[in-house]
Amino acid sequence: MNKSTLMLVDGMALLFRAFYATAVTGQFMINSKGIPTNGVQGFVKHMMTAVASFKPSHVAVCWDMGSKTFRTEMFPEYKANRGEAPVELIPQFDLVKEIVEAFDIPNIGMPGYEADDCIGTIARNVHEEIHVSILTGDKDILQLINDRTSVILLQKGYGNYQVHNRDTLYTEKGIWPEQMIDLKALMGDPSDNYPGVRGIGEKTAIKLLQQFDHIEGILANLDSLTKGQRSKIEQDLDMLHLSRKLAEIKCDVEVSCNLDTATLLIDRDKVLRKFEEIEFKGLHKFILNSDKELA
Repeated sequence: MNKSTLMLVDGMALLFRAFYATAVTGQFMINSKGIPTNGVQGFVKHMMTAVASFKPSHVAVCWDMGSKTFRTEMFPEYKANRGEAPVELIPQFDLVKEIVEAFDIPNIGMPGYEADDCIGTIARNVHEEIHVSILTGDKDILQLINDRTSVILLQKGYGNYQVHNRDTLYTEKGIWPEQMIDLKALMGDPSDNYPGVRGIGEKTAIKLLQQFDHIEGILANLDSLTKGQRSKIEQDLDMLHLSRKLAEIKCDVEVSCNLDTATLLIDRDKVLRKFEEIEFKGLHKFILNSDKELA
């Protein structure tokens, strides 16, 4: 990647992935203070392995700030299928932010919005000479790809990535990043608990978008659709429009990222003191040397 690259880290995506990877076998890594640290340790490994691999000049981490957002106001069932966070994860929400601070990396979030909205806003507003890479495991973020924003999707394990730009996404999906919002509006999202148009799955949705470009194009050409497709869309028209609003990442949130504070300059001693305080073992090798190589 070029010299001026801002890596925006989807903090929740990394923390949850790391937590559940070890929680399944009951490895919560509880320290002498009684605090589980498995999610935070995995978060550090994910973040710093990616930083060493892609060598960004700037890094910031974005977070959800509670479960109530403008989307839950719009549609109370949004994400209502998700239970409470496991008790072992709850103390790690604050702890992970302390760790990020120890790396002198900014934590960014805005009550009422999701991390995705903060990422989208920063990516859109950052200086045009800076390339943005978004580190996440969440495919919803693919809609943010443009000529200077790419998405690094975490794959199984550490250090495995699928990197998407406009062309690679089109090659894989057959649609462009800006069509991803309409794709989700049509097919819904079971993980976020909104239905889209019942009975229309991914294959049909992609086919319709390839044919008509966007939802407005589909609605203007309902006569060209099969009888079944047309009746499904007409029955769920309100939900289609609502699902589109839920699917779209907001890029006009009142957040910003000061690039001066996001410059990647890690004080190894400061991070090591924090690791010692929390009783992290074996993680010192995930602290970068000055040339952005892992120790």
